Amino acid sequence: MKYYVVDAFADEVFRGNPAGVCVLENPIDDSTMQKIAGENNLSETAFVVKNGNGYDLRWFTPKAEIDLCGHATLGASYVISNYVDIGIENMTFNTASGILKVKRNGDLYEMDLPSREPKKIELSPEMVSEAIGINPVEIYLSRDLFVVLETEKQVEKLKPNFSEMIKLKNGLGVIVTAKGTDVDFVSRCFYPKLGVNEDPVTGSAHSNLIPFWSRRLNKDTMVAKQLSSRGGTLYCKTAGGRVKISGKAVPYMAGNINI
Repeated sequence: MKYYVVDAFADEVFRGNPAGVCVLENPIDDSTMQKIAGENNLSETAFVVKNGNGYDLRWFTPKAEIDLCGHATLGASYVISNYVDIGIENMTFNTASGILKVKRNGDLYEMDLPSREPKKIELSPEMVSEAIGINPVEIYLSRDLFVVLETEKQVEKLKPNFSEMIKLKNGLGVIVTAKGTDVDFVSRCFYPKLGVNEDPVTGSAHSNLIPFWSRRLNKDTMVAKQLSSRGGTLYCKTAGGRVKISGKAVPYMAGNINI
C-alpha cells in the first residue's frame, strides 16, 4: 500500500504534527491496521479507502483505534488532494464520528468537525496537580480531561508526570489550556494511556477548545496555538453544533508498506 507522512498544521517540515496516511485499494482487517500503526509509531496513522464519491477513514494510535483525529484527517486530505484524486477541493469522509467534510482553499485545509463542549466536573485539584505539575484553575471533562490554567507561560512550561497521568480515571487524555497573548488561546495535549505522551498538535482537542473559548471570549473566529516543542497554528470557527478548523500541511515522506 502507498504510505505517506505529512506534517499537519505546519508550513515547513519538522513542525506541526506528523501523521501517517495509508492509502488502501480495499479494506484490511483491524489487527493489521493496529500493527501498522504500532510499527509506524506516530501519534496517529490514518487508513483511507475510496468508497463511491467519498472515503472511509479510520485512525489508530500505536496502541488503539480512536474515534476522532484532526491532524490525521488533515494529512489524509492533503494526500488525497495531491496524490490520489489530484486537485480535488471537497472531500467527504465516513468515520466513527460520522460524516466529516474537508474543503481545500489553496494551501489551507478546512475541516468540519463535531463540537464537543466540555462539562465542569468535581475532581480533586490535588490529583490533577500531581499529574500536570501545577494547580489547575478549573477542571472539565469531555472525551478528555480538560484543565484550565491562569497563563500561557504556565502551559508552555508545564512538566507533566506521565506515570501519575495514567492513573487518572477521568478522560482518555489531558488537554491543558489558557488564554493566549498573541493568539486567542493556547493548549498542550497529553495521551500517555494511548502511548502518546504529548501530541504535537491535536485537531480533535479543538472540538472541545473552540466551543469553550468561543463562549468565554465571545468570539466565533479565533486563532489558536499548540505549544508543544514542534508547535502548530490552527484557524478556528464555530458553526452551530460544529467547529471548523483550518491548517496547512507539508509532505515529509512517500513510500510503500509491504505486508
